[in-house]
Amino acid sequence: MTPGRERGLTALLCAAGAGLVLLAGGRPWATVKAEDAITPFSQHLTGHDLGGTATALAWAGLAGLAALFATRGRVRSGVGALIALFGAGVVYGSVAAVQRAHVLSVAGDRSALLKIGAHPALAVNLWWMASVTGGVLLVAGGLVAAARGARWPGMSARYERDGAPASRPAPRKDAASGAPEQDPSALWKSLDRGEDPTARDAAREPSGAKSEGPAAGERDGREAGDPTAPRNGRP
Repeated sequence: MTPGRERGLTALLCAAGAGLVLLAGGRPWATVKAEDAITPFSQHLTGHDLGGTATALAWAGLAGLAALFATRGRVRSGVGALIALFGAGVVYGSVAAVQRAHVLSVAGDRSALLKIGAHPALAVNLWWMASVTGGVLLVAGGLVAAARGARWPGMSARYERDGAPASRPAPRKDAASGAPEQDPSALWKSLDRGEDPTARDAAREPSGAKSEGPAAGERDGREAGDPTAPRNGRP
C-alpha cells in the first residue's frame, strides 16, 4: 500500500469514528421511569443530556483530522497520538455517562417528580455502545497516524516547485536580417511617446551594409588588372 493511500484510509477511519460519536450523541441513551411516583412518568435522556464530553472530544478529533493533512513529519505523528487520546476520552466518557448513579442524578435535576418516586426504573439502550465504537475507531486511526504518519506525503507536496524558475524565452530573430523581432505592443508604445521606430532601425544598421558607390567599383577593376576599367571617370 502506498503512503498516500494509507493516509487516506487512516483519515477515513478517523472521520467514521468521529461521525459515529456525533450521531450517537443526539440519540436517547437511557430511559428513566417512575411508576410509583405521585404522577408516573418516563424520561428519555440523550447522550448530550448525560454529558457532552464524548461529543466535544469527537469535534476535537475532526479538528485533529484536518491537522493530519496540514502537517508532516514528527508533528503529524504527535497529532495522531492526540487523536488517539481523544478517542480514549470518548470511550471513557461514554461508559461513565450511562452509570446508574449518574443517569438518576441527571434525571432528578431535570424533573422533581423523580425525587418523589421511591424506586425509579432505568433502561439503557445500545446507542452509548455506538459512541464507544466511534471512540475505538478514533483510537485506532490515531495510533496508525502516530506510528506511520511521518512517512506520509504532505498536502502541499504536489504544489512545490522543483529547481529554479524557468528563464524567459529569448526573443525570436528575423530570418532575413538576424535582428530580433520587435514586439508590436512596444512599437505602439513608442509611437504614443512620439518616438520614430524607423530612426532606431537606421541607427542599428551596420556601416558595412551601406552602398560603396562607383568609386569602389573602379578601384576593384584597377586592382584586378582590367585595362578596360575606367580611370578617374575616363576611358
